[in-house]
Amino acid sequence: MAASLWRNRRFTAFWAGETVSHFGDRISELALPLIAVTMLAATPAEVGLLTAAIWAPSLLSVLVGTWVDQRIHRKRLLVAADLLRAAALLSLPIAYWCGILRLPQLFAVALLTGAGQVLFHCSYPSFFVTLVSRDQYVDANSKLNTSRSVSFVAGPAAGGFLVQALTAPVAILADAVSFLASALFIARIPAPPGTAGTRTSLAADIRAGLRYVLGHPYLRAALACVTTVNFFGFVAQALVILYASRELGLPASMIGLAFGTGAVGAAAGAVIAPRLSARFGIGRMIIVGVVLFPAPTALIALAGGPDGAIAATIAVAEAISGAAVMLLDINLNSVQTAVIADDMRSRVAGVFGTINYGARPVGAAIGGLLGSGLGLRPTLLIAAAGGTMGCLWLLRSPIPRLRTLDTLTPHPAGR
Repeated sequence: MAASLWRNRRFTAFWAGETVSHFGDRISELALPLIAVTMLAATPAEVGLLTAAIWAPSLLSVLVGTWVDQRIHRKRLLVAADLLRAAALLSLPIAYWCGILRLPQLFAVALLTGAGQVLFHCSYPSFFVTLVSRDQYVDANSKLNTSRSVSFVAGPAAGGFLVQALTAPVAILADAVSFLASALFIARIPAPPGTAGTRTSLAADIRAGLRYVLGHPYLRAALACVTTVNFFGFVAQALVILYASRELGLPASMIGLAFGTGAVGAAAGAVIAPRLSARFGIGRMIIVGVVLFPAPTALIALAGGPDGAIAATIAVAEAISGAAVMLLDINLNSVQTAVIADDMRSRVAGVFGTINYGARPVGAAIGGLLGSGLGLRPTLLIAAAGGTMGCLWLLRSPIPRLRTLDTLTPHPAGR
């Protein structure tokens, strides 16, 4: 299986582009909030709103997904999404060198990169199924997520040192270049035009996408679950770097090293996820992932002692969380890919983007407000407890009893 997939040049080109892009993302994820915190004196509420701005365009995903379903050149949309994000990020080091970098520009860049992410996310599912066969979904998702998880190992540490050595705005250049590289890799993949969905009206297409997801036993439960996890996850994500920097007193290099070391768990989780799923069943591994992904945030909230002990606690928490999210993502993405009709893929991605990803800016904004009102530590504990509740949505669905993808078939759009 692995050998045949590595011989698929179209998949490996896409994998290479995604790998480069993921490493750049890790640098920006650290550098953007550090620009706000260390250079622009942002408050906890402003840091929360900055994270919210990155994900705010997701609220329009259902519109973008419906529009993408009517396009036949999905590859061009992926390339355009990468170029948009590269251009937005390039503006930050330019503004820094000109001495005009301000918080409003940081928010504008966050919104534009978020818009590019939405376009890429909505165009990706239809393109992915043209690259690999059905029996390779789990393997392909595992390889893509392995790259993503490995980027969490080296990316934050490299980002921390780049930020410390070159300043955060200059470090952002690495992410901009990564998007240009991704665009180049994807542009060179041979891809025949796809098939556009049957067009009625924008409103009717949106309603059809919503009905399809909400009437689908697998998709309905998955959407409710991941929305809950993401909402509480971003309550925490908006504040973790601020908490580590201001309250725990860790320097940027040590923060990056702690998150990078902890991400070894994600790399291991991505590699072993297919084996665990084959042995214990896909559904059970999804449940394990849902619970163990948000819970370790409580460890970070309770961290204390010397810098080394704090960094070690963060690393352990990130390792557990990273391994768990791989179990969740690889298996749940494969299930969704197997049960969605081809002519509904972008619309489903749009519905998930609006509701699931749309919960992220709301969670980030609420996290910032709670962090300012209750304090950072109590807010992180609330996020850990709330995120684990996402598993409750799955218990009455068919997902926990699912062992393999063999029994799954795409549900027709009219069903």
